[in-house]
Amino acid sequence: MHAPVLVLKDSLKRESGTKVHHANIQASKAVADIIRTTLGPRSMLKMLLDASGGIVVTNDGNSILRELDIAHPAAKSMIELSRTQDEEVGDGTTSVIVLAGEMLHVAEAFIEKNYHPTVICRAYNKALEDALAVLDKIAVDIDVKDRTAMLGLVKSCIGTKFTSQFGDLIADLAIDATAIVGVDLGQGLREVDIKKYIKVEKVPGGQLEDSRVLKGVMFNKDVIAPGKMRRKIVDPRIILLDCPLEYKKGENQTNAELVKEEDWGVLLKMEEEYIENICAQIIKFKPDLVITEKGLSDLACHYLSKAGISAIRRLRKTDNNRIAKACGAVIVNRPDELQESDVGTGAGLFEVKKIGDEFFAFIVDCKDPKACTVLLRGASKDLLNEVERNLQDAMSVARNIIKNPKLVPGGGATELTVSATLKQKSSSVEGIEKWPYEAAAIAFEAIPRTLAQNCGVNVIRTMTALQGKHANGENAWTGIDGNTGEITDMKERKIWDVYNVKSQTFKTAIEASCMLLRIDDIVSGIKKKQAPGTGPSKPQIETEADADNEQMIPE
Repeated sequence: MHAPVLVLKDSLKRESGTKVHHANIQASKAVADIIRTTLGPRSMLKMLLDASGGIVVTNDGNSILRELDIAHPAAKSMIELSRTQDEEVGDGTTSVIVLAGEMLHVAEAFIEKNYHPTVICRAYNKALEDALAVLDKIAVDIDVKDRTAMLGLVKSCIGTKFTSQFGDLIADLAIDATAIVGVDLGQGLREVDIKKYIKVEKVPGGQLEDSRVLKGVMFNKDVIAPGKMRRKIVDPRIILLDCPLEYKKGENQTNAELVKEEDWGVLLKMEEEYIENICAQIIKFKPDLVITEKGLSDLACHYLSKAGISAIRRLRKTDNNRIAKACGAVIVNRPDELQESDVGTGAGLFEVKKIGDEFFAFIVDCKDPKACTVLLRGASKDLLNEVERNLQDAMSVARNIIKNPKLVPGGGATELTVSATLKQKSSSVEGIEKWPYEAAAIAFEAIPRTLAQNCGVNVIRTMTALQGKHANGENAWTGIDGNTGEITDMKERKIWDVYNVKSQTFKTAIEASCMLLRIDDIVSGIKKKQAPGTGPSKPQIETEADADNEQMIPE
């Protein structure tokens, strides 16, 4: 399956674009087929070996594709889709690939009939506009403050994941965490920054049921002098610094020439006084806990412990930011600039606990925390990693609902409604674009079809029954229950999807398939390794056909 390579000579030979299209479509379908089985609640898991020899067991589309090492450029851009989807909305990473693969698959027939790719893309874009209009029509508003509705929604979105067997646990954690870190922007808008202010701390051991959201933060550190400093403080006054509490070292090499023996004593005394002075500035604010991102010398530790202050050093900047958000402190750069307003008094309890064989510091029971930590417990590292991935998806779903509180039916019902409506509209599309438009409508059925396949039911019978119910764009809520494969009303089963995720899936899939269809040449800029003694190689152009010979996926 190798395509002829064109060598740049005086006149450039060109192959017809069809072969490149064919190769790109095959590569995209190969990627879609890899993760097709991971769509839906009854999906398969994939076991991946990563580069370092570790094992990942997951059914999260993005996590699987991230580990793949694929040479084909079209397949690489498909993998990018799932990453985009993950960063943008955090869910629907598998659907977007399956849909894009199907869109390209139905386009193949038109390419072979010598349709111009631009015509197909025009039809696809028209189909996308109409599909989004259908989404708007069937979307339902939801009240973000209604916890049971939110729970049901997050649960149905992570019902396809491995942790769905643990019931409401993950959904509860996700809703609690996003509720804590949400910030009102006015005009009814809320911003939730998951990456910055929600830390997921995985501690092996215990049971998954012990996982919880802390009203505050925890981090993997102990106080500097455990014997002398308190490990439990109620209502602590917290000062956060990002400067070292030790004697300043010169920026570059410093040589000091001492003439008299006493000068040495003077020098040491100056160092001590400098540190004592810094500590005095901190102590006058009567803090109970001092945390710095940099070093803290033994002498400073002595002065602080003498004043009954606990100290923690070398904390990560991200953790420090979270503590500031949780207890209301301000991170100070120089001790002499400290003010009373910089002291954090929002925390209810500082405590150092031993979990497993490591010490963790907890700053919890905060009054109005704007950052939090999710503590995950579980039997093994693999399990915890998978739970964390699912939790990230669940938090993204919760964030999407908070940002745009609209729902659409899940279980393939949305896609079937879109498909039926587009099929009806296709008769009014004029010209040659009518056929690709209709094909795009059929491509949307890939999602419910894949769901049916993964449940193990009779696909043809189920799809025919569903198409019958959706025939004229009615029964928008009829879809497949992914657990049993029955055709039911999604409203009753509470199987929902978030509007944001669906619209993003459609946009990404169709725009990407249009982009891949418009590629008619693959020009390789990679130098081939030469045998020693041969002259410089001529530049080569790879055509579509050439893309065919690349091995798609390592066996």
